[in-house]
Amino acid sequence: MTLPVLYSFRRCPYAMRARLALLATQCAVELREVVLRNKPEALLAASPKGTVPVLILPDGAVIDESRDIMAWAFAQRPDHPMARVADSLLQDWLDDNDQQFKHWLDRYKYADRYPDQSAAYYRERGEQFLARLEAQLKQSAGEYLLGADPSWLDLGVMPFVRQFAHVDRTWFDHSPYHHVRRWLDHWLAASLFLQCMKKYTPWVPGAPPEVFGR
Repeated sequence: MTLPVLYSFRRCPYAMRARLALLATQCAVELREVVLRNKPEALLAASPKGTVPVLILPDGAVIDESRDIMAWAFAQRPDHPMARVADSLLQDWLDDNDQQFKHWLDRYKYADRYPDQSAAYYRERGEQFLARLEAQLKQSAGEYLLGADPSWLDLGVMPFVRQFAHVDRTWFDHSPYHHVRRWLDHWLAASLFLQCMKKYTPWVPGAPPEVFGR
């Protein structure tokens, strides 16, 4: 059986959430770990924009947006408990994460590239999203964003919060976002995340396939 091919980069939050969704739904793929400074020609041929993740289906169709890969994975398992999220709610949260939070995250993490403002300034802007998460987790009164059970909303947001926290972990650990810290720590210790973050040798043409997602 021919498996879909996933081009990925272990530390990229977009690729991370795609891998989490594939693992959660047990959608097996052939994983090809990419070195971003030396992108394979096969990746660029499939998706000329050259970003990861990229999923190539057996019929040749290409999905090169992480949110679409997540949606594809859960469409394969529509009865999966994590799939039960209202589309309008999901899109609202992911839009805020991808369009606003990620903007400030990049400037906070690489503040030396954006000298117009300080890292503290960029962090304060990113905190608006943390405050929204804090309020949502407090309201849900559970371990997850939508209550007692995880959803793919958690998977779609968590890798970016992880990256934000790791810019200055001391600050984050003493921040007022108690529910967010607990939620993130829970995910970082989860077997799903640990499996997602397994290290793979960078792919080269002709290498034996690495099956991922089972």
